[in-house]
Amino acid sequence: MLLQLANHNEDIKRLLDKGFALAQDGGFLIIRDLPYLDAQRQLQWGAIVTKLEFVDEIRVKQENHQVFFAGSSPHDVDGSPILNIGDSPANLPLSEASKDVVIQRSFSNKKKSPSGEFREYADFYEKISSYVGLISGPAMELFNAIPYTFRSVEEVPHSVFKFHDTLTSRAEITDLSAKFANDVIAVIGLGGTGAYLLDFLIKTPVREIRAFDHDKYHVHNAFRSPGRLEKNELDQTKAQVYLSRYDNFRHGLSITPKPINASCHIDLEGVTFAFICIDKGSARSEIFDLLIGMGIPFIDVGMGLIRLGHLLTGNLQTTYYSAENAEQVRALGYAQTADDPNEEYKVNVQISELNALNACIAIIKFKQLRGFYAEQNPNYNLQFNIKNLKHIGEWEF
Repeated sequence: MLLQLANHNEDIKRLLDKGFALAQDGGFLIIRDLPYLDAQRQLQWGAIVTKLEFVDEIRVKQENHQVFFAGSSPHDVDGSPILNIGDSPANLPLSEASKDVVIQRSFSNKKKSPSGEFREYADFYEKISSYVGLISGPAMELFNAIPYTFRSVEEVPHSVFKFHDTLTSRAEITDLSAKFANDVIAVIGLGGTGAYLLDFLIKTPVREIRAFDHDKYHVHNAFRSPGRLEKNELDQTKAQVYLSRYDNFRHGLSITPKPINASCHIDLEGVTFAFICIDKGSARSEIFDLLIGMGIPFIDVGMGLIRLGHLLTGNLQTTYYSAENAEQVRALGYAQTADDPNEEYKVNVQISELNALNACIAIIKFKQLRGFYAEQNPNYNLQFNIKNLKHIGEWEF
């Protein structure tokens, strides 16, 4: 397996960390997603294949300085063939798993030392980097095409990510991340706080994420949500916008353009935890009834900002409702479960950094519940005061 190679061969690991789309096919290393120019100076995409010589079961070395190429002959920015790569026709059958990689060429190029002498490459990292510079350099210059896609081509067992999760391995927290493997998370509401929560959850290795919001994405949403705004996103549903942003990042993601109410049992079937990120009291009350009735633990987030003269102040709230004590916590009245009769006259102040902070507190609480973060006092309600940057946690009924 590729990850086993990377764990025991520093040069392979460096290629992964650089962002190359690597895969192992038996005794070959495949590097996909490499841009190059054809004879008409049009952008094309190819792949390099190089032989692996196994020293033992897990350590490899180069056989020689040559590589195979899936693609036509690469050209320079002026349309001339790239020189000094020993371009020759070739054929190399690969396994069924690599049927998208059709070898057409072979290249032979040695590294040139500062004194002008040719030498063999020191390792796979130097070899692949050198060939990519020669082959992809013109396409990078002309089209700003990038060969570092971080795409996970070889399926990682039990991984929900479409990229290699190098963050987890670099931080040496693989065992802790595994604690989320069986979670199916619902995010109800993709306003300011819900959008940031979704962003954090996307990068958390939970098995599945189901998000729900029936509203459309307008300009004001761009000022209190993560990510880059594309003009064509405006007036689409939030479900369309966020699914297009995150679908290439992970598996197990669904975003549905609908509100959650008392009739949505099927939508939440199998959910192990939920986040409620809405501000309408009556809708929140229905969702509370549904989640409590289904025995699903959840966190409700809220923000109350007011203007006092020339300043804004207020509180952020994060409340945890366990499957065992949800009704007891609900009775304490932290969350608004009725509509404000003056709602249409109320200015709903939302600020992106506070939305993000509210989402941070909620996701940290969830990860504490899963044993990822330490927690000294298991609180069920946390109030964060903006004015003095203090928080108050409650952990006893």
